[in-house]
Amino acid sequence: MTKAELVSAIAKEAGITKANAEKALNAFIKAITDALKNGNKVTLVGFGTFYVAERAERKGRNPRTREEIVIPGCKVPKFKAGKELKEAVMK
Repeated sequence: MTKAELVSAIAKEAGITKANAEKALNAFIKAITDALKNGNKVTLVGFGTFYVAERAERKGRNPRTREEIVIPGCKVPKFKAGKELKEAVMK
């Protein structure tokens, strides 16, 4: 599903215009992004939790030269599905 398809689905389900649905979706994405930037986690009961995890520094190889390189650690966004979402997908 693309963002445009998601906007259409939200507009239809909520009975609002696509423009308002897109504003709501953009606000939702921005709120989650800002919370994760500030080191907070976002929990939507039944749906899941968005959080930031630390990825440790690790060794890798350049596939072209086979030279060993160090891949620096970084922060990555993650999502853990909630119980209700898991159950809905499994059916």
